[in-house]
Amino acid sequence: MRVRPWAARSIADIGTIGRVAPGGTPAIDLVRRAGALHRVHEYALPERHGRARDERPDYGVEAARALGVPPGRVFKTLIATVDADRLVAALVPADRQVDLRRLAAACGGRAATLAEPVVAERATGSVIGGISPLAPRRHLAVVIDASAADHSTIFVSAGRRGLQLELTPADLVRLTTATLAPITRSGEISRG
Repeated sequence: MRVRPWAARSIADIGTIGRVAPGGTPAIDLVRRAGALHRVHEYALPERHGRARDERPDYGVEAARALGVPPGRVFKTLIATVDADRLVAALVPADRQVDLRRLAAACGGRAATLAEPVVAERATGSVIGGISPLAPRRHLAVVIDASAADHSTIFVSAGRRGLQLELTPADLVRLTTATLAPITRSGEISRG
């Protein structure tokens, strides 16, 4: 079986500890091969980690704080299940909450729920807090909140905690074949 060079084969392949490898992560490799203008930003990780949603830090907000950018420019990747059988990646600003009804509608579905962490990690090949919409283990439909178009560049996970990619929303849409749609609401932060 031939493995695509940008596909993560396991969480260990991505490398969740240490500095960026010369080849980068599968997400960084994809962006480089595509010739998209981008910057890689590395930052110190939050100290606390947990598996349950209420025990995890708000990785997107932590990234924005560490990078000194508004949290509305840092887009977290949340994995959701639409109509109980399709996994999708929803990208929303770190300071916003995903509206699951709007997400389902954007995917042509009736209902959506956030996937359990183990399901999200298995589908993407990345750990929670480091899930990138670029080069996941298996193909996922991607929906990006329409607010991304309000910025010249946005930040998304580069496939590892403590590592963000800055690129244009247009390049992100092109590289993920994403749909732009209003899928957020203000209020409590969604934990991915």
